[in-house]
Amino acid sequence: MVMVEAAAERGKQLSSRVSEEGAGWTCARIGTFDALRPKTKGFTWFDPRTLLRSRNEILAGLFGDPSPEVRERWVSGQLEGGADPGFRIRTGLGGSFDFLLLGDTGEGDASQYAVVPGLLRVGQGTAFAVVASDVIYPAGSGNEYGDKFFRPYQDYDAPIYAIPGNHDWYDGLGGFMRVFCDAPPLKPRPVTGRLRGLLWRRPETIDEPRLAEARKLRARPAQQAAGPAAQPGPYWAIESDSLLVVGVDTGIKGLIDRRQTAWLREVSLDPRPKILVTGKPIYTRNEYKPSPLEEGGTIDDIVRDPRHRYVAAIGGDVHNYQRYPVRVGDRVIQYVVSGGGGAFMHATHTIDRVDVAGVHEDDFRCYPLRGDSLSFYSQLYARRLGMKWLYLTPAEAACVMSEHIGATPVRPVASPVRMTARIRWAARLLGGRPWPLRLPVGRVFHRYLSELSDWDTPPFFKQFLRLSVTPDTLTLRCFAATGCLDQELEPPLEDEVRIALS
Repeated sequence: MVMVEAAAERGKQLSSRVSEEGAGWTCARIGTFDALRPKTKGFTWFDPRTLLRSRNEILAGLFGDPSPEVRERWVSGQLEGGADPGFRIRTGLGGSFDFLLLGDTGEGDASQYAVVPGLLRVGQGTAFAVVASDVIYPAGSGNEYGDKFFRPYQDYDAPIYAIPGNHDWYDGLGGFMRVFCDAPPLKPRPVTGRLRGLLWRRPETIDEPRLAEARKLRARPAQQAAGPAAQPGPYWAIESDSLLVVGVDTGIKGLIDRRQTAWLREVSLDPRPKILVTGKPIYTRNEYKPSPLEEGGTIDDIVRDPRHRYVAAIGGDVHNYQRYPVRVGDRVIQYVVSGGGGAFMHATHTIDRVDVAGVHEDDFRCYPLRGDSLSFYSQLYARRLGMKWLYLTPAEAACVMSEHIGATPVRPVASPVRMTARIRWAARLLGGRPWPLRLPVGRVFHRYLSELSDWDTPPFFKQFLRLSVTPDTLTLRCFAATGCLDQELEPPLEDEVRIALS
């Protein structure tokens, strides 16, 4: 614990909140991740076949999400196979321990592997890790776990648990359930709805010898899940003396089915403090988006109930870091987005001045900083669209975002920046400034084009969490991964919050 505290103190001085170097803008040496990643060509978001494989997202929105019905079949099969009826993972942990949490990991490319060296360094001595959403991109195939799960984390010597994200559900959850729960395939059943059934993408047949070979990369005893076999199901509760970590499965569109709701209500009555881990964050982009319960109400109704003692709710799906400390009665619940574990970075500069649920701008934290997000996307689009005037330096972007948000730049700007028409127009086009045409440019354009704008060179602006638990306190730390060697050796600490448990 002393080593972790010392690393955290050093990390604060090396972060993007202190210098451009800490953000990775002056990357003198590429990190060792480049030697770790597979040399085979992976998928690209530019390929129409990738979008076709991911079509179930669109179909679920048009014709209804079948994941609650399919989840019921998976859960029934697990219980028939002898899974713990309470879906508990009994670790035997005492009152003090640490664990890692990272979300939206599995692209299998440079941006995923760039997280690994720092994660292994910071993660020494942790009891387990949790992947919060989207273990495998683009469509959750069980045949892609080798390079996107087993290989990157082969040197992490503790169990890894996971909750599925929408991309894992594009394969009917078959790959996820086979890898994490050791579940046999479901018997084929027609997808309800004639048109949806016609267009719906069916699960891939898993190449069992290929999967067995991949499993050998994480076959050491220390890496195996606690308990009699494996993770009990797509939702679960990890037990310790001081804390419960409760993971819920939000399917494709975020709906919590009746059976999972009943389980969640029951496990939430446990008297210990709790963290919720969810595939869909409750607060994100200055908006409130609680997952609905099939029976009515929302998952946040359960989180906010003081009897349940939730101290934090952490979600993936959005590929960056955000933290909203929300006051609920006489306590504060930390609502966190932690989706920067490997996939392309979703912009933070499109987040307006924060004013949601009583959380104001000074209380809000995000990574990357808005200015760094705007500068990076300006560089990306300037290069890809051949419009050099779009590029904003980190200092220019920080100042224009500071002007828009109405706050002092988080990171000191070394020399004065003169706000020109070019800077303001570039910011407007990239969604970083108000403008009548911001809707198609700032949200629609950015939302869909960003998924086609992956990159393989630093800085990546990735992140992961280390959570330290004692009987009295939970300390949540957000560490950055830029892809630069200096940040691999000394991972920057971008955020830290201590939460009372007693």
